[in-house]
Amino acid sequence: MTDQKNMILAIVLSVLILLGFQFFVERPKYEEQRAQQAQEQAQQAAGGTAPAPGQQGTAPSAPGIPGSAGTGAVGESREAALALTPRVKIDTPSIQGSIALKGGRIDDVVLTKYRVDLDPKSPPIHLLDPTGLQRPYYAEFGWVAPSGSTIALPTPTTVWTADSEILTPKQPVTLSWSNGQGLTFKRVVSVDDDYMFTVRQSVVNETGDPVTLYPYGLISRGGTPHTLGYYILHEGPLGVFDDKLTEFKYDDLMEDGDVEQSATGGWIGITDKYWLAALVPGQSQPWNYSFRYSKANQDDRYQVDYLGDAMSIAAGSETTVESQLFAGAKEVKLLDRYEEQYGIANFDLAIDFGWFYFLTKPFFYALTWLHSVLGNFGLAILGLTVIVKLLFFPLANKSYKSMAKMKELTPRLQEMREKYGDDRQRLNEEMMALYKREKVNPAAGCLPIVVQIPVFFALYKTLFVSIEMRHAPFYGWIKDLSAPDPTTLFNLFGMIPWDPPQFLMIGAWPVMMGLTMFLQQKLNPAPTDPVQAKVFMFLPIMFTFLLGHFAAGLVIYWTWNNLLSITQQAIIMRRMGIRRALS
Repeated sequence: MTDQKNMILAIVLSVLILLGFQFFVERPKYEEQRAQQAQEQAQQAAGGTAPAPGQQGTAPSAPGIPGSAGTGAVGESREAALALTPRVKIDTPSIQGSIALKGGRIDDVVLTKYRVDLDPKSPPIHLLDPTGLQRPYYAEFGWVAPSGSTIALPTPTTVWTADSEILTPKQPVTLSWSNGQGLTFKRVVSVDDDYMFTVRQSVVNETGDPVTLYPYGLISRGGTPHTLGYYILHEGPLGVFDDKLTEFKYDDLMEDGDVEQSATGGWIGITDKYWLAALVPGQSQPWNYSFRYSKANQDDRYQVDYLGDAMSIAAGSETTVESQLFAGAKEVKLLDRYEEQYGIANFDLAIDFGWFYFLTKPFFYALTWLHSVLGNFGLAILGLTVIVKLLFFPLANKSYKSMAKMKELTPRLQEMREKYGDDRQRLNEEMMALYKREKVNPAAGCLPIVVQIPVFFALYKTLFVSIEMRHAPFYGWIKDLSAPDPTTLFNLFGMIPWDPPQFLMIGAWPVMMGLTMFLQQKLNPAPTDPVQAKVFMFLPIMFTFLLGHFAAGLVIYWTWNNLLSITQQAIIMRRMGIRRALS
């Protein structure tokens, strides 16, 4: 008995320590990172400099592939950095930005459909940023020559000529440059209505000899971005090679060095929680991919790139290679469409659906369909909960009947405990005999919980990683289902003019969840051991604090699920003639 009490006490203390670490250490750090991210976005939109220290440098790379060399003075405002080179404007329904003619880089992409926060006047999301800023983020395409070659090739300082001043979904832009040695380099850039650029590079050989060149593409990111740091979410370099997802944290590259991969087709990129920049070369050709890290002038540099096989351009001929650049929001249906349209293997894995992918993605499509019918993602969550309950109704019904029977047997079990308390073997024998006579399975009550665990995590993933849930409102005070309930019990939900510390931000929905959990617990048979019973009584409070910092959509799901379960259990218990269920 003492050992059992000590074990339960140890479990409770461990949970308290984990919760304390979450509230006092992880949560403040997370809020600080969010504030810094918002500040950086606001500074960029206003033309200010990013706060990261250091200067633009040149990153080392494997033979033949350029590193992330920059142009222009570091520390410029955004407007000044953009003005360092003539530009081709990008104008689409989803993107505003420009292409730098100096270097031919796609380095200015602003996602006009998304804002930094809920305020419609907040700055739009700046995904790619030009060199000249302390944290440039850009895509570059080009050619490299064999070792020892004297062929003049385009460089980051090359100024290209454009045949148009604007790039739109209906109007591609052709960049061209001649090396003065008989080679003319052309780059036709097109873009769709969403976030996919297509880059067709060609080389016209007007010399008298064949020329061998290697096509490449790279994405370079300056500075180590602030990440949420959650185990369940990947942020950083990633790619799919031979249908297998490969992910690296920024720390991985920093500590372990560069990584190289070879594959036919595939793609490579850098992801944030909601945003992605990815290179997609020809899917029928072999490529050498690389993940790189360097440090130049006290500033981190990350680069992902691909290098193709040698291409021979005969005298008097032209060679062309085509690739895609995705730079935008990770919208599930959009990534699925691109996967089918361009034959990109597992492009949807850019979204971290997690271990329960087989549930998470169907849940997403179910939620979006319900949203199209009901007009609100919160109502869609409630509807999905009803569907899940119906699917598992036979199992849950059987389980609840068993729990109701156990509830009825609780007084008899307590009498046995008092009678045979000192004889554990006899007590167990009598209890098993009682279960057999009454045809009750004491473990059956665990089945609904076991079934709900993967459902819970799959829905949590859906709400956490899907951009479609970002800033999606419910009713009342819930303006963003992907964020925690903004109210708190400790200032009476705003009635008292006081801002409690973060760990006390326990909103109205988490409180309702805790109450429904308590009511559901009262319907279930209480543990016969008094210590266990007290621990179980503590669980609703613990889960109220724990889920108080989860996405509001998830808490709404859990509360509604509890209410449906309570209703189902109460009906079953009434039919079985069990009275005073909540006593």
